[in-house]
Amino acid sequence: MFEEITRDNWLLFAQKNYSNPTLEDNVEFLEDIKRFKYLKRLFRKYKTTGDVKIRLIINHIVVLQNVFGADVAITLLLFKIDREYWSVMKTVLNYLKLLYQHEMGEVDEDEKIKEMLREL
Repeated sequence: MFEEITRDNWLLFAQKNYSNPTLEDNVEFLEDIKRFKYLKRLFRKYKTTGDVKIRLIINHIVVLQNVFGADVAITLLLFKIDREYWSVMKTVLNYLKLLYQHEMGEVDEDEKIKEMLREL
């Protein structure tokens, strides 16, 4: 059904792969979708100011992984998060052990984020 994720079909892809056993209405789904925007905002803030809320980033990614599954969550993250923030995202995904070694191989990890994660 989804050969390629596009701006037109990404939300449908997310809906088809959403799994939340406690889901009571569409509001919860939309709240989880907002996590992509929140992550993008957190990554942008880190890149522009150097300030990062690493635990909040981890929390958003863990929730996305829980409701979409790791593979779908990563696919959606790669689609929704600008490439300039992938180094931060890759570092956190590796910390959470959500990436295989060959995935995102062309992207370097962010050393500052890596150090912060070691200190947790």
